Amino acid sequence: MKHHITAALPLALLFPAMAPAQSVFDLGEIVFSAEFGETTLEETGATVSVVTREELEATGETRVIDYIARLPGVDVRARGPIGSLTSITIRGAGQNYVRVLVDGIDVSDLSGPQAAFDFGSLTTSDISRIELLRGGQSAIYGSEAIGGVINITTLRAEEEGVNQFASIETGSYNSYRGSYGVAVRQGPLDYALTLTRTQTDGFSAADENDGNTEADGFESNRLSFSLGHDLANGGRVGLSAFVESARVEFDEQFPISDGSPDEVSYNDSFGLRAYLELPTGAVDSTFAATYYQIERDVRGSTTFGPAENIYTGERIALSYLGALDLDQSTSLRFGLDATRETFSQGGTFGPGGGESETVGLFGELAWSPNDSFDLSATLRYDDHSQFGGLTSARFAASWRPDEAWIIRASAAQSFRAPSLYELYGPFGEPTLQPEESHSFDLGVERRLAQDAFVRATLFYNQTDNLIDFPFPYAQVPGTVRRRGVELEFGAPITNAWRLDGSYTYTTGRNPPLTAGNAWNLEFPENDLSLTLTGDMTERLSAALSVQSVWNRPTLSDYTIANATFTYALSDDVDAYLRIDNILDEQYQLTRGYGTSDRAFYLGLRARF
Repeated sequence: MKHHITAALPLALLFPAMAPAQSVFDLGEIVFSAEFGETTLEETGATVSVVTREELEATGETRVIDYIARLPGVDVRARGPIGSLTSITIRGAGQNYVRVLVDGIDVSDLSGPQAAFDFGSLTTSDISRIELLRGGQSAIYGSEAIGGVINITTLRAEEEGVNQFASIETGSYNSYRGSYGVAVRQGPLDYALTLTRTQTDGFSAADENDGNTEADGFESNRLSFSLGHDLANGGRVGLSAFVESARVEFDEQFPISDGSPDEVSYNDSFGLRAYLELPTGAVDSTFAATYYQIERDVRGSTTFGPAENIYTGERIALSYLGALDLDQSTSLRFGLDATRETFSQGGTFGPGGGESETVGLFGELAWSPNDSFDLSATLRYDDHSQFGGLTSARFAASWRPDEAWIIRASAAQSFRAPSLYELYGPFGEPTLQPEESHSFDLGVERRLAQDAFVRATLFYNQTDNLIDFPFPYAQVPGTVRRRGVELEFGAPITNAWRLDGSYTYTTGRNPPLTAGNAWNLEFPENDLSLTLTGDMTERLSAALSVQSVWNRPTLSDYTIANATFTYALSDDVDAYLRIDNILDEQYQLTRGYGTSDRAFYLGLRARF
């Protein structure tokens, strides 16, 4: 079931509304990304959307990004088929303002011009849960979390015994995907493993409607793993890891075309997190260490001839988190973390590289004086080896005057440190300073029944010291402003059918334009999504989604519709048919790059 939360004070705009088929709207669900510790959707003052494995299976998308695209405040920028470079904006804040974690591992790519995660190859096969946290979150997550945070959890053992999962899918563009997963819980020990193989001939990354005909294929192998053991003293020790190897074909950029059929990138990434949770008297302590590495071997052609460049990024992080109850209504969370990041490049474009170290201290006070009010105040200080110290903060409150209403508010001060490429790359500028941001959420939620709701969120974000690219990188004087409203709604429309919907209005203003900073406002003003889910017969269910996006600065409006029909062959085996782009809409998500025509996929899922 999908839960969307807003952080907000009263916004007296309420739409009738909806969520997925035959689900129960459970505000008591635990969320893990909104604070330094567990909280519930009802009690947090932050703006959170939660997506479960069941929802991902109901709509059947191959790529995680295709589901996320329908969440409030999210806009997708893809450069072609699956595997192609794909980024998102949250409330108009671009990819470099979004922190992405997989099983607690920061997967932002340090080898690129900006530290950002490429969603192009991430499939839904091993995903059990996604939490999307919108608004400034640097007080919790440090740099880059100006627009928001996406926290992804892979398959976990949630019940006693052995559970296995297998799926296979084939369809348009000569596409195949196969996945096997196992989740085991035996007493204090639990572990889970998922192996996924994806391959496709794809379509031209450079838009076919512009005369490009060479298809750009993709293939990848991904293994994700988790292991945990509950200790006799109430603690827990565990680790999680993933490794992925991918081959991605793409098209040249200047100009965008498939003029030469030799652009390919070989991408390898590896992530590992180990943790120890200990109850140490009055203080509960968590120690963690993470490691992430990515290498991209990019081969292709330029105006001047063939080119090959190898880009490598590495991140090592250590952290400590302590939790202490001061009294029955007040708790304190505190700790520190240290991160070392490095990047290097070599090849046709010449050598480059750099490194940085960051040490952060943080504290969070959570106060719940009664059952109807929760307040958290978070303060963080980061010391960066290049530019020195910076303070970030966040306040978030949730007030429930009665069982039907929730009022939320949050305010945050956040920052984005210059990426290593912006500091030390071929066009780098070592004197760059961090971008600084202030954001605010105001909203209200009305629960119409246990599984029906309406909510609205008003948001505002301003960013100073914008880093732009007028050769070399430089700060842009002035302030970038983004503001808007998110409306969400969900309710059953019959005993068997349910409708979900969201609408986001986003607008913004740049400082006086320089040659290169208009891209900061390349997001749609209007984004409407509707999802209808339900049972057609006792065994046959359906999910239909429609998304309409309009008023984009440099691109045309578009409306796309997708459908998935799932038939239960038995209690443990499902067959499904997914139809992408039913209307065969011709549209672009990034200027010059194509999207899928109408496409059909058949799949089989089994649990045993």
